[in-house]
Amino acid sequence: MNPNEIELHRGNSLLAKTQDYLGEFVYGGIDGCVTTFAVVSGAVGAQLDSSVIIILGFANLFADGFAMSIGAYLSTKSEIENYKKHKDIEYWEVDHMPEKEKEEIREIYAAKGFKGELLEQVVDQITSDKDRWVDTMMKEELEMAKESKSPFRIGLVTFVSFLLIGFIPLGVYVVDYTIGFPGSLFLWASILTSVGFVLIGIMKAYVTQTKFLRAILETLILGALAALVSYYVGFFLEQWIAG
Repeated sequence: MNPNEIELHRGNSLLAKTQDYLGEFVYGGIDGCVTTFAVVSGAVGAQLDSSVIIILGFANLFADGFAMSIGAYLSTKSEIENYKKHKDIEYWEVDHMPEKEKEEIREIYAAKGFKGELLEQVVDQITSDKDRWVDTMMKEELEMAKESKSPFRIGLVTFVSFLLIGFIPLGVYVVDYTIGFPGSLFLWASILTSVGFVLIGIMKAYVTQTKFLRAILETLILGALAALVSYYVGFFLEQWIAG
C-alpha cells in the first residue's frame, strides 16, 4: 500500500468514526439549543436584564449539558454490561447444556426455512465454534447487538455538542455585554438560533435518513414551541410577582 493509499485509508477511518457519533452530536445539539433558547425566552418574557440572562443561560448550558452527557454515558455503559452479562450466561449454557442449546439453534434455523440435511449442516457449522455459537444465540435468540461505541466518547460528544449548539442563543447577549450590539437582542438571538436549528435539522435528516425539509421543520417547530411556552411562563410569572 503506497503512502497516498494509507493516507486515504486513515481519512476514511476517521470519517467513519466521526459518522458513528453523529447521532449523539445531533441529539445533544438539539437538546442544547432548545433548552438554552427556552431559558433565554423565559428570561426575556420576564423582562430580566441581559446580565441575568447570561448567568441563567450559562448555568443551564453547563449543568444540563453535563447531566445529559452523564446520562448518555451511563445508559451506554449499562447496555454494554447487560450484553456482557447475558453473553456470559450463554457461554455457561453452551458449556453445561450443549444439547439443549444445540436444539435451540436447530429450532431457530428451522423457523427460517432450513430443513433436513441442510439444516443439520447449518447447525453443525454454527455449533462447531463456541464463539460463533454464542454470538448466534445472542443475535437470534435474545435479539441483542453488541454496542461498539465507547460510552466515554458518547458522553463527550453529547456534552461538546450541547455546549456548541446551545451557546448560539446566548452569543448575541455575550457580545452585547462585552462590546455592545446594535439592534434587538432577542430578535437576533431568535434568527441565529433558527439558523442553528436548520443546520442541526440537516444533520438529523442525514442520521435518520429522512427528508431534509421534514427534519428541519420538526426541529424548528420544537424549538419555537419550547421558546413560546417558556416566554409566556416568564411573562406571566413576572406579572404575577411584580403585581
